[in-house]
Amino acid sequence: MKIIKAINNNVALAVNEQGHELVIMGKGVGFQKKLDDIIDDAVIEKVFVLETDELSEKLMDLLGEIPAIHLEIADEIVNYAKETFDAKISDNVYLTLTDHISFAIARHEKGMLIRNVMLWEIKKFYKDEFKIGLKALDIIKERLGIQLGEDEAGFIALHIVNARTDGQAMKTTVDMTQVVQDVLNIVTYHFNVVLDESSLNYTRFVTHLQYFAQRLLRNEIVDSGDDFLFDQVQVKYPESFECTGKIDAYLQKAHHATLTKDERVYLTLHIHRVTERNRTNE
Repeated sequence: MKIIKAINNNVALAVNEQGHELVIMGKGVGFQKKLDDIIDDAVIEKVFVLETDELSEKLMDLLGEIPAIHLEIADEIVNYAKETFDAKISDNVYLTLTDHISFAIARHEKGMLIRNVMLWEIKKFYKDEFKIGLKALDIIKERLGIQLGEDEAGFIALHIVNARTDGQAMKTTVDMTQVVQDVLNIVTYHFNVVLDESSLNYTRFVTHLQYFAQRLLRNEIVDSGDDFLFDQVQVKYPESFECTGKIDAYLQKAHHATLTKDERVYLTLHIHRVTERNRTNE
């Protein structure tokens, strides 16, 4: 392999005999190296062969700003995820997860804790990914001696959710976007309101819809059958609950899917919050 660019003594961008760019790590791998210098295989400890040269270069740029151990931690988490799922894990996760882990550690050191508003739903609907998030916390604790909280396990779980692909990523993304937009239209017309897209409740609602649409299109909808909560929201928020009935009818017609009781509960709560300022009869 030949050097393209050395980031520091231990990280470099290289090219192999096939012309593919690689991110390589190892003690002294980049020390005093210049363009086209040959790399001694004996000093290479890790090689990251990513899907595109552009992704490799972006990862290199990131490694110029953060400790290389953050990529090693992300790699260990991704390998654990690959052992857990049969689905392919997109290489983009090396960039996004490494960046997130580095930022999370920096925030932790400054005492800046961010609450994960989706944590409850992540635990509920992405149980396997959340277990990976918890494992990630163990890896970070073991490697750096830093104990992050469950909120971060939830954020890491979402990175794994986003990274899982089945070869139909583009079609799924398009279909997800359509489902989200259709549901937003149903809510808008049902309440005859313009939703405040700058509000936190709107952001939470759209985030919920994105992951709901993803589960729907992957046929991963689950239901606990919690009749108590279902009955509670039906009585307490009748207008929002009625709106979920329209969403259910749309899903049956357009996607041959039916909302579970759990999803009707969560959608009712989100719709209530996002339309609260405009509501006069709930």
